[in-house]
Amino acid sequence: MATFNVLVAVCLIYVAFLFVVAFAAERAAIRGRSNWLRSPLIYTLSLSIYCTAWTFYGAVGYAARSGLEYLTIYLGPSLVMVGWWWILRKLVRIGRSQRVTSIADLISSRYGKSNLLAIGVTILAVIGTTPYIALQLQSVTVSFSVFSDAYDVNSHVQSHESNALLIAAGLALFTIVFGTRNLDANERHHGVVMAIAVEAVVKLFALLAVGAFVVWGLGGGVSDILNRIDSSEIGDWEMRGDRWAGLIFLSAAAFLCLPRMFQVMVVENEDEGHLRTAAWAFPAYLMLISLFVVPIAVVGLDLLPAGSNPDFFVLTIPLATGNDGLAMLSFIGGFSSATSMVIVAALALSTMVSNHIVMPIWLSASGGGASVSGDVRHVVLLSRRISIAGVVTLGYLYYRLSGGGTALASIGLISFAGVAQFLPVLLGGIFWRGATRLGAFAGLTVGFVIWAYALLLPSFGTGVFISESVMAQGPLGLSWLRPQAFFGIDGMDPLVHAILWSISLNALAFFVASLIGFPSPLERLQGAQFVNVYEHSSTPQSWSGSLAQSEDLMVMAQRILGAREAQRLFEREARRQGVSGLLPEPSPDFLQVLERELAGSVGAATAHAMIGQIVGGASVSVEDLMAVADETAQMMEYSSQLEAQSDELSRTARQLRQANEKLTRISEQKDAFLSQISHELRTPMTSIRAFSEILRDSEKLSEDDKIKYSSIIHNEAIRLTRLLDDLLDLSVLENGQVTLNVQTGQLAAILDHALAAALTGNGSERLHVTRHRTQEHIALTTDLDRLSQVFINLIGNAQKYCDADYPSLTIDVGVHEGALVVDFVDNGTGISKDDQAVIFEKFSRVGEQRANGAGLGLAICREIMSRLGGDIAYLPGQGGGAFRVTLPETRVTLAS
Repeated sequence: MATFNVLVAVCLIYVAFLFVVAFAAERAAIRGRSNWLRSPLIYTLSLSIYCTAWTFYGAVGYAARSGLEYLTIYLGPSLVMVGWWWILRKLVRIGRSQRVTSIADLISSRYGKSNLLAIGVTILAVIGTTPYIALQLQSVTVSFSVFSDAYDVNSHVQSHESNALLIAAGLALFTIVFGTRNLDANERHHGVVMAIAVEAVVKLFALLAVGAFVVWGLGGGVSDILNRIDSSEIGDWEMRGDRWAGLIFLSAAAFLCLPRMFQVMVVENEDEGHLRTAAWAFPAYLMLISLFVVPIAVVGLDLLPAGSNPDFFVLTIPLATGNDGLAMLSFIGGFSSATSMVIVAALALSTMVSNHIVMPIWLSASGGGASVSGDVRHVVLLSRRISIAGVVTLGYLYYRLSGGGTALASIGLISFAGVAQFLPVLLGGIFWRGATRLGAFAGLTVGFVIWAYALLLPSFGTGVFISESVMAQGPLGLSWLRPQAFFGIDGMDPLVHAILWSISLNALAFFVASLIGFPSPLERLQGAQFVNVYEHSSTPQSWSGSLAQSEDLMVMAQRILGAREAQRLFEREARRQGVSGLLPEPSPDFLQVLERELAGSVGAATAHAMIGQIVGGASVSVEDLMAVADETAQMMEYSSQLEAQSDELSRTARQLRQANEKLTRISEQKDAFLSQISHELRTPMTSIRAFSEILRDSEKLSEDDKIKYSSIIHNEAIRLTRLLDDLLDLSVLENGQVTLNVQTGQLAAILDHALAAALTGNGSERLHVTRHRTQEHIALTTDLDRLSQVFINLIGNAQKYCDADYPSLTIDVGVHEGALVVDFVDNGTGISKDDQAVIFEKFSRVGEQRANGAGLGLAICREIMSRLGGDIAYLPGQGGGAFRVTLPETRVTLAS
């Protein structure tokens, strides 16, 4: 028999292999080579997370004890995939359209984006899943003991806390490394999903290999195995209708509601069309994995000593027959089954805990709303990592507290019954518009209280949490409240009893409370979006943007999405609205788009609250109330038209106000310009006239004085010429009379020339310039001199106007949406919001104290970039003065 050290070495090699697989998948996704990761096969294999160690090991033990009843665990999900495919498709569509990150996020989004409801669902999901994690830890720990010959298969399960602790720590580490690399849950965890798909193949191959060995290596073939089954106790099939029906319903409900299943089935789904493949492929997978369960159970009962634990026949039969290689493969299969479940469950629960518990607490404690300084991304990622460790730790503590063995024998079904309490609220929310948040609270509370009282607490054993007198006589002697005999109904199977009463009363409370209460306008709007997701997938107009400031929203978005991602989002929305610049109008449409983008990172309820802090609360317009009150298609269309017209009028009025303000500013700048230009012309002309008269009329001037006065005349003439050149240049550019000298050159060389030209002279040593030369190896085909003129102006402005104690300028080159962008960002105070609207006008000078030119430089830059087919814009929210120069892709080629 292999030693324990060999077993540990094999496990470490296997885990290292999974790390390599996950890392390769992550790298492929980052490089855009992830088409194969989005295949329906990978999606189907990821659903095998349903088949845990309870399935791999426990199905055989289940068959040995209860005959064919183990099939119910496979029939439920198969019926869902085949018969309820339309429900799964609707869930996936809702998940993608609403950017749902978890089952708690979906439920809270449906019922008015209530974070309190999300907290309740999260807590209940953690409670319901923790025992199942404990079961996985026990199965791996006991299989270690069986394989290493430190565990006697004829005795009860022993405690191996040190092994369980190491396993829990390793699983938590793997999940943290590959489950929290991306903030946006909707970006998908390609590494984790790929590792799960590999583990699905491993555990299926291992179980089929053991089954083939048992049938053809030990059983003498199919016919002999069938004869053994007929003569065994398993062959005496006695089907209890109530238990079969209850278990099939329970497994089907758990398949929809388990946080880990929701994670892979909805959140990780890339294409709802994959469900068509999974509808037949996943039931086929379940059929294959259950194919040899009965033969293994029968041969194990015949071959192994009486009293052997049937839960581990898959492992002990190869060991008993001296087939260590097959036993090792079987161990790896069970190890895969357990670890994959713990990884995905911890990932799903950590997202729920982070989004719905940690983030709201952090936002409340920060005290400054959503737009104060700070790193939200860091907080979210740290909270998810800590949550993963916490969830796995809870599973380990439950394993220790329960003592293993008897208390965990049926814990899989107990956990199924716990998460099944989400089913009435989930299905009611996507099919019934009248469902309310009050009904959801009532149903979940009633269902979970009954489940805990009738099933969870008794699972620890009599006297641990519930005394023997309560079990026998009920609390306070109320026999009709006995945990396993509600209303005096005796003789029911405890599991069926708990399922019947918890789900029934859950649904009843949900229905009655929904009828008694009345949904809020936001609940009604969300209800319409969920129930009619195929017809009404557009965003509900639940925001009023009149109080929002686009710059505040930009600051918040950058903290959560990152600077680049936030800028791309705002630029895209600004173009969609037809607004010049980088900041879109804070319209209800835009606010809803922003909310959904943020929801992918911090959950729908938290994103709603963060935007509400800036906007001033979620208000509902008159048009929204009309849409809520009206149930007919005609009135819905009428409301939509009114809403669109109202939005358009509001946007037009705002644009007119901005245009009027801009014209006013331009008029003021024009007056200032005329005054300035007359001064700029008069001053050098006066100097030239005065000193030329001195040279003409004075006969006693020394040679030094003549040189001095001549130099003054020369410098003033150059100054006057430069001003006239700028005016002429701007006039030529505006009239389209310029002739471009198109050449091909390197961007790095153009920037070198611009820096040398702009920083020559007084004050050049004050400005520190930071460049990333590796980004500048790009060939350009354009008018290089004109482009250099733009760069010189921007660098010169940074030199003159940056008011930092230690001025610095960063030049950053990148490719954005197929175009080359060159950003010039200094560390000064930047340009005020009022001045940003007019800085590119030809009469504009920024600030009376800082303005010392004619105000033509940026206007010329704008005209040059327009003639070059590009653009120049100011970047708000960068902390200092920031300009972006954009060149189209057709003018840019990669340098060789």
